[in-house]
Amino acid sequence: MMMTTRARMLWLVVLCGLLAVPLGAQNADHKTVRVFIFAGQSNMVGSDSKVKDIARFPPFVGVGEPQAKVRYSYCIGRENKTRSDGWTELQPVNNIVGPELTFARDVTSAIKAPIAIIKIAAGGTTLGADWNPDDPQGFKLYPIALETVRSALSSLDKQRIRWRLEGFMWHQGENDMFHDEYRQNYGANLKNFLASWRRDLKAPKLPFYIGELCTKTVWGMDLRPRMYEISVGQREVTEADPLATYVATSHVGVEIGGGAGLHYHYGTLGQLEHGVNYANAYLRSIGAHQETPRPLKKWPYKRGRALDLYVLAGHRNMEGERAFVQELKSLPGKRAMAKDKHGIAYRYDIGGEAKQSDEWQPLGPAGLYDTFGPEVSFGHALQQAGQKDVAIAKFTHSGSQIIDWTKQGSVAKSRNLYPKFLAFVKQSVASLEKQGHRVHLKGIYYHLGENDMSWHPFRKGAPARLQSLMAQLREDLQMPKLQWVVSQQRPTDHEGLAKVDVVGEVAKLLAADPYATHVKAFELPEQEKQLVLDTAGVVALGELLAKTAGGK
Repeated sequence: MMMTTRARMLWLVVLCGLLAVPLGAQNADHKTVRVFIFAGQSNMVGSDSKVKDIARFPPFVGVGEPQAKVRYSYCIGRENKTRSDGWTELQPVNNIVGPELTFARDVTSAIKAPIAIIKIAAGGTTLGADWNPDDPQGFKLYPIALETVRSALSSLDKQRIRWRLEGFMWHQGENDMFHDEYRQNYGANLKNFLASWRRDLKAPKLPFYIGELCTKTVWGMDLRPRMYEISVGQREVTEADPLATYVATSHVGVEIGGGAGLHYHYGTLGQLEHGVNYANAYLRSIGAHQETPRPLKKWPYKRGRALDLYVLAGHRNMEGERAFVQELKSLPGKRAMAKDKHGIAYRYDIGGEAKQSDEWQPLGPAGLYDTFGPEVSFGHALQQAGQKDVAIAKFTHSGSQIIDWTKQGSVAKSRNLYPKFLAFVKQSVASLEKQGHRVHLKGIYYHLGENDMSWHPFRKGAPARLQSLMAQLREDLQMPKLQWVVSQQRPTDHEGLAKVDVVGEVAKLLAADPYATHVKAFELPEQEKQLVLDTAGVVALGELLAKTAGGK
């Protein structure tokens, strides 16, 4: 049974009263080592990542170097385990990237106290068997993990080092999807898992941070009913347990390769970003997370002035998953785009609510992980063309597929975006009207989902789902002539996918609609990875869309 908000508040009051040392005093203690446990299966291991690839992502350059001030103890793998010999300094193991690297970087930069990380992870393992505290089976990871943690903590005791268990980061559940009993009982098993650790470590107030399973992969699309069942179990636990936090991951990067293009691992970029997610979740829990404010210097429009509102929407490339501010500054002639434009008001909801603007902000890079989307070059081009009184609103979810945007949605109801998207558009218009403006909604600029073009069943259904979305939004906004500008990059052309001419079908659909425009974004700069645009590609996409809107 879910705990009510009032119940959670009472729980927090009780727990705070039970603390031996007040929270403020704890945070002021800069000598006690904060110990974090990282555990789970392959996405906690860091499978399909490479240390050398860190250099490809500017916000994370250098994070693969040893972090000498961070203690690290680990046991990684199933049959052939890689173990540390006691405590060592934090660094990559087996030439792969785990979330602990960026977690440690961000936490140590935010708090003064030293930290230590104990990691136990093995791919292809289940909570129902391998991690089962009561009846461990298979690789019997629970007792192994418990002994690893106890041994590491005992070593600190022997060195007369004062420590405190600070958090348990858990990422696991993919393999439980394939076993009916494990899947159906995941929530109950997870609740027991948390209780067992707190009991066995004699840490009744140990906080847990539960990582969301990846939604961008074939498993995330093809097996969405099973994955949804796991996520429901996770959320039941985190909503009922005041010391457990659900950590969203659907907005992190995922590599696209050959064949169908998507697998079930995050890859290097996703691992780096997932570590940031864990760090942010922990820092929020202790009141140490800080967002850089981006207020408008002043309201950029005269009261009573009519405004043109452009709504940008879509998936990973509209979000700007692989477009980095650091690279934008180095692109010839594009450096000015990295600066905030206080003449254009901008609001956003990106990453599936991972980051939202509380109010209108100046147009500029405001994405997750030092990223930005096409809105930056789009607005710049409109401004260069002399267009005035322009506002931009952006709604994106890089981990979504088009089915998530339709009103019907899918069995995975938590992934249904349509009500949120509709509300976002209405709120954007209403807030401008409240400022005393007449608002002309110029159109919905929608970039077709990349995942839908790289997996046959979703590719086949994309045109019909797009048509459903367009029709429903027009109806619910009571704007039958609402303009839609749908951009589409060249899809993957692997055997099996090309049987569905998704470009031709979308073009046919939009050609029959007098209030729709099809933008074939086929001449964008060549990207490093299939479908996912890099910095130059995202800039070019925004400029291309601006031409449709009357920009240069």
